[in-house]
Amino acid sequence: MKTFKSESLFKEAVKYIPGGVNSPVRAFKSVGGNPLFITKGEGSKIYDVDGNEFIEYIGSWGPHLFGHNPPFIKEALLKAFENGTSFGAPTELEVKMAKLISELVPSIEMIRMVNSGTEATMSAIRTARGYTGKEKFIKFEGCYHGHADYFLIKAGSGALTLGIPTSPGVTKGNAADTLLADYNDIDSVKKLILQNKSANQTGRNDIAAVIIEPIAGNMGVVRASNTFLTELREICNEENIVLIFDEVMTGFRVARGGAQEIFNIIPDLTTFGKIIGGGLPVGAFGGKKEIMEMVAPSGPVYQAGTLSGNPLAMAAGFAALTYIKDHPEVYTLLEEKSAYLENGIKENLKSLKKHYAFNRVGSMSTLFFVEGEANNFKSAVKSDTALYGKYFHEMLIRGIYLAPAQFEAAFISTEHTKEDLDKTIKANYQAVEALTKK
Repeated sequence: MKTFKSESLFKEAVKYIPGGVNSPVRAFKSVGGNPLFITKGEGSKIYDVDGNEFIEYIGSWGPHLFGHNPPFIKEALLKAFENGTSFGAPTELEVKMAKLISELVPSIEMIRMVNSGTEATMSAIRTARGYTGKEKFIKFEGCYHGHADYFLIKAGSGALTLGIPTSPGVTKGNAADTLLADYNDIDSVKKLILQNKSANQTGRNDIAAVIIEPIAGNMGVVRASNTFLTELREICNEENIVLIFDEVMTGFRVARGGAQEIFNIIPDLTTFGKIIGGGLPVGAFGGKKEIMEMVAPSGPVYQAGTLSGNPLAMAAGFAALTYIKDHPEVYTLLEEKSAYLENGIKENLKSLKKHYAFNRVGSMSTLFFVEGEANNFKSAVKSDTALYGKYFHEMLIRGIYLAPAQFEAAFISTEHTKEDLDKTIKANYQAVEALTKK
C-alpha cells in the first residue's frame, strides 16, 4: 500500500494545524502511524491521495446511512446551492425539517436547529437548567456528549482514546456541576441523588438533568439495558429531573425513531446530529413544548447561531429524512447486512478460539479486544488498545478502513454489498489470525 502523498501532506499539516488534524481521533495516535488523506467517497468506498481504495466503515462517523455521495442528496444540495449558501434569516425548509422530525420522532414537540452535536448537547443542558432552576447534572462514565467544558469529565470518544478523561482548560467550577454515574448501574444514580439531597439544607436535589447515550457509541458500542433505562425514566419523573437522550449518533441510525423507538421510552429532550444533515455539519435539540418554549426568543434561555438551519444542511437533511420516511425498508436492509457481518466475524473468532466481545445494535457495532463482555465503561476499557492498533493496520492493508481507535463504532450503510461484507469477513479472519502469530 502506497502512502507517500499522505505522509508528505501530514508533514506539511503538522506545521500549521495542531497535531496535523482538525479532530483528534483522525490522527492515528492510538493505532500508530500517520493518517491517510482522503480525496473521494462513493458508495461503500473511500479513496486516498495515493490512489488506495478501501471498503469503509466510518461513514463520516455515522451520517452516511446511504453510503458516500448518494445521488438524491447530491441533487438536493446542488438545487439549494443555486439559491444561495446562507441567509441568516428563516427559510421554508427549516419549518419543513422541524415538522418532519416531529413526525418521525413522537417525543419531539418543538425543535431548535444548531450546527453540531456539541452545540445540541450543551444547549439541551442549558435549557434543562433554565426550565428547572437547578444547576447540576448527571452524566455517565464513558459517554461522550461533545467537547463543552462540563462534558469533558471521564468522557468517551477521542478523550478516552487519547487517555484524557478530563481536559486542561476545564475549570473546577464546571467539573463540580458534573456528577458521574456508572453506565447500566441504576444504584449509582440513586446514590448521587441521595448524596445531593443530603448536601442541601432544603433536602431537595439540585440536579437539573440526566444526559445519556441510550446506546453508547463513544466507548465503543454498548447498549443500555431496558430495565436500567426504564428505572432511569421513573427516577427522573419522581425527582423533577429532565431526562436527555443524546441521539447525536443513534438518531435515525439504529431505527427511524432512534434508540427511543427501540426502548419505547420517551425522554424529555433529545439531541440530534449526523444523519439529520445528510452528511453536512448540523445538530438539533428538541422535546417537550413546555421545556423548549424556555429557549429564546420565546423564553429566557439564550441560544443562537448565525448558520443554524442553513439551507445547504437543511436541504441535505430533508432529503435524507424524506428518504427514510418513504423507504422504511431501509432498516430491514441494514439489519440484514449488519447481522451478516456480525455472524461472519463471530464465526471467525470461534474458529480462531478467540473470545473477544462483539457488540452490535442495528447498523452500529464494535469489536472489543477484551475477553468476555463489554457492557459498561469499566469492562470496555479493559480492551487491549495496542492489539486493536495492530488489528487496524492488518485490516487496512487488506483494503478495510475501520475507525482508528478501539473505542468507536463501525457503521454499515445501505451501499455495503455482499461482496464488500464477504471481503471484510475474510480480512477479519486473516487479521486476527496474523495477530496470534506475532
